[in-house]
Amino acid sequence: MKRALDSSIIVAALDGSDPDHAVCRSLLLSAKFAAFSHALSEAFSTLTGGRLGIRISPADAASILRESVAPRLSLIALSEAELLDAYDDSSQRGVRGGAIYDYLHLVAARKAGAAQIFTLNAVDFRAIQRSGDPEIVHP
Repeated sequence: MKRALDSSIIVAALDGSDPDHAVCRSLLLSAKFAAFSHALSEAFSTLTGGRLGIRISPADAASILRESVAPRLSLIALSEAELLDAYDDSSQRGVRGGAIYDYLHLVAARKAGAAQIFTLNAVDFRAIQRSGDPEIVHP
């Protein structure tokens, strides 16, 4: 079964102080996952920005993502048409503002044929999930 994940799993897997670190690290190491290509940028932003209480150098974040995370992912890009279609569909799903990023993770997981998408933001994802979308799983 093909599975996907979002950036919240990546960040928690790398942040030893995160309460979900152990389960997310184990999950990330367990298989290769599909992920929206933007997930690496979101993880980089979080790791270097200090918003969650961690702040590492951009060079270290790039190295960690390149060596420890990227080999475990099959990155899914969305074309211009797929992005614009997702924007069109967003109003039917109640997607506004920053929720578009969660929705694009869901669109990419669906494009990859994933049966499940793992996230620590399950409530947010379930709010925009519809029939035919991957199952939303909190690890």
